[in-house]
Amino acid sequence: MTEGNSIINAQLTPLPDKVGVDGLEDKWRAVWDEDGTYKFRNTRDRKAVYSIDTPPPTVSGSLHVGHVFSYTHTDLIARYKRMRGYDVFYPMGWDDNGLPTERRVQNYYGVRVDVSLPYDPDFKPPFEGTDGKKIDAKDQVPISRKNFIELCEKLTAEDEKLFEALWRKLGLSIDWSQTYHTIGQHPRRVAQKAFLRNLARGEAYQQDAPGLWDVTFQTAVAQAELESREYPGFYHKVAFRFEDGTPIYIETTRPELLAACTSLIANPNDERYKQYFGQEVYSPLFKVKVPILAHPAAEMDKGAGIAMCCTFGDVTDVEWWRDLKLPTRPIIQRNGRIVMDTPDWITDPAGREVFAETAGKTTFSARKVIVDKLRESGDLDGEPTPTKRMTNFYEKGDKPLEIVTSRQWYLKNGGTDAKLNAELIERGKELNFHPDFMRVRYENWVHGLNGDWLISRQRFFGVPFPLWYPVNASGEPDYDHPITPSEDRLPIDPAIDVPEGYDESQRDVPGGFTAEKDIMDTWATSSLTPQIVTHWAEPDEASQALFKSTFPMDLRPQGQDIIRTWLFSTVDRAHLENKCLPWAHATLSGWILDPDHKKMSKSKGNVVVPKEPIEKFGADAVRYWAAAARLGLDATYDIGQMKIGRRLAIKLLNATKFALAIGREDENHHVGEAAEASWNPADVTEPLDRAAMAKLALVVRQATEALEAYEHSKALEVIESYFWQFCDDYIELVKNRAYGTPDEQGNVPSEKAVKSARTALGLGLDAFARLLAPYLPYASEEVWSWMHAGSGSVHRAAWPVVDPYVEAATGASPELLTWAGKAVEQLRKIKSEAKVSMKTPILSVVLSAASEGVDAIHAALGDIAQAGRVVGKFDLVAKHTAESAAEDAPETEVAVETSELGEPPVKKPKK
Repeated sequence: MTEGNSIINAQLTPLPDKVGVDGLEDKWRAVWDEDGTYKFRNTRDRKAVYSIDTPPPTVSGSLHVGHVFSYTHTDLIARYKRMRGYDVFYPMGWDDNGLPTERRVQNYYGVRVDVSLPYDPDFKPPFEGTDGKKIDAKDQVPISRKNFIELCEKLTAEDEKLFEALWRKLGLSIDWSQTYHTIGQHPRRVAQKAFLRNLARGEAYQQDAPGLWDVTFQTAVAQAELESREYPGFYHKVAFRFEDGTPIYIETTRPELLAACTSLIANPNDERYKQYFGQEVYSPLFKVKVPILAHPAAEMDKGAGIAMCCTFGDVTDVEWWRDLKLPTRPIIQRNGRIVMDTPDWITDPAGREVFAETAGKTTFSARKVIVDKLRESGDLDGEPTPTKRMTNFYEKGDKPLEIVTSRQWYLKNGGTDAKLNAELIERGKELNFHPDFMRVRYENWVHGLNGDWLISRQRFFGVPFPLWYPVNASGEPDYDHPITPSEDRLPIDPAIDVPEGYDESQRDVPGGFTAEKDIMDTWATSSLTPQIVTHWAEPDEASQALFKSTFPMDLRPQGQDIIRTWLFSTVDRAHLENKCLPWAHATLSGWILDPDHKKMSKSKGNVVVPKEPIEKFGADAVRYWAAAARLGLDATYDIGQMKIGRRLAIKLLNATKFALAIGREDENHHVGEAAEASWNPADVTEPLDRAAMAKLALVVRQATEALEAYEHSKALEVIESYFWQFCDDYIELVKNRAYGTPDEQGNVPSEKAVKSARTALGLGLDAFARLLAPYLPYASEEVWSWMHAGSGSVHRAAWPVVDPYVEAATGASPELLTWAGKAVEQLRKIKSEAKVSMKTPILSVVLSAASEGVDAIHAALGDIAQAGRVVGKFDLVAKHTAESAAEDAPETEVAVETSELGEPPVKKPKK
């Protein structure tokens, strides 16, 4: 296609005998791959590049229509920007590491890690898939850490193939040469390099501190991974006693933590307890003396208004412990059980005996022991009363989290630094959120942070911290002086690699070194996706050029539920490392709801596998359903919408074939042969054709403005609405003139009038192929190939601009087409009400129209008469002003006054 001086030259291919959407996906996907249609051209000019930080899906799971929904939204923008002339950098990543992958591997192969076991190069797992059934830990075969990691890598590679096949079928315009993995060599190097730089600047630090702990998965959990759920329990009214035996009652849901009690806390404004502040009481059963203290976080209207502070029952305990500098008295181990040895702060012999009965028990079993003992001692007032409380869970866990003191790595995120917090709030204000109301979720999260980001995990499949520690003469690791590698050695695995100046024989021996055993949280790698895909801080020239032309990136598309994790953590990392935002725009998709308007989730069993609707309705149809939804709003899984999308794709094929077939015979061509056409806006001379072009100019302008504002659904609505009007009204009105068909009186349209119709049809359908290309990539590519043989893909063609259509319109109003369409509608209505064929001639008719439409209908009267088969008298009268004003319904703006029908055509018998 050439578009010089607004003239569009077309190379018309032979048209197929039949058209349909089936088979288009395989046909065009092969062509796109062969031609490198979506390949990043590696433009060096940053202003000419549009770069996308595509979400790497977790390959340990399975894709559902929610993924199709949100990834389609991203692809719409990628395709639009490519047609706007940008070199689009659109990579795809796979999120391999982390707990979900480990869980899947454990169940799929029936294995679990035992770090004491040696590597077995010939190991074969007991299973190759267990049909989704969970295998109990006792039935899992123990294997070495290295064997386990190899199985993780093997299974994720298989999962990725399935994911890629689906994305390709959906028509995502990904550059598949830019694929990355969050556990690959390059991402590991980036994550370790970023961490070492954080460490050098003092932004990363380790600390022995109370933290949230999942006893099932045996790992620490970050604040962003919490999920608050309602959990059943019991309130126990328990007596602490003063020296003289006078009781003071607290109410607790966790009596098993009595041995960990450090104090009783009440609000400083609570009149009931002001007199007791500074005094001491004894804990029941254990007879440990604890103070009564004041803290503003104590809730006066909750329970008895005074609570025991234990180390640690919940995050409030941690707050009180930190603010009031209370002693640490932990009794819960990492496995969720009570410690085996009786703590030295319990000195009362009877109390030590009670504790011994709980030693090694689960918190549930220990609670039963303590409650029974409280009954016996008379320190339990009444019986426990049932309650439901909101409790913190790991988002992937099934048991409430415990708070356990352990050595962990943290990264500064503004949770303990007011200055950094304010800077990150400002970064959020710089970022363009789409829709903008999502911004408040970011700000609320940052304002509500109460601690730094815990980035270490006690798991196996992930990016290891690139650290070792000296081992002193006593065999104890010196955690205060970590040994770090030089950046040119990265990535490293400290469990395998040896620090400079040491050899393997010195591992884990006095005077030698020991490896950091923890790995980084999966978000600690995912938060660096902009740096990973743009090849940040790589030494080679090609990587440096790529980084310069793509970073900071343009777009981060993602789900609204991970603003607090992925979006915020990525902003934090870029702020600390690059002193800027990682991208300029963030688009947030809503949820997918089932037909009952419930959020789709695996736990509810209402997830739809995306392969099913794609195979049934076609990728274009599924994309249409997704594209019709606005960003940030939930959408219902709607098969009806997909059927509409399929009809739209088929209509584009049929309408384009119909229009391109017109005139082939006139130029000594058969429809099945190639031809040439030239669509010059200056050749559009007839009022109706000009009106169609005026409306097209308006549509191009509105659709472009909507897509520039990331409002893809609004653009689709504008394009689709006019496309149907163009097909149902304009094509029906002008097809006889475009064919050069004489009217009912035998008058042959002028050559100029015929060319005007054909040019407007060509300009219109050329524009619709491009306007619909981001939404219906397969059908659009098909019709483009009919019009522009040898000119390349429609997805590399220029997005329409308004100039040629404004030129073709020469000042016409788009309302002329609307009025003409209403007139034809009334002519069809005459025949419909008479229950005769639409080919039945109208011998005479008088239409009345609102005064503002009379001139418009007059201007197109010839085309209207031919479309409605008016063979005789055709009069048009204006409604009286008062009568016109009284008519509210749009369909009454044009009405039939009188009409007379001829004889219906005789039906030809079927052969």
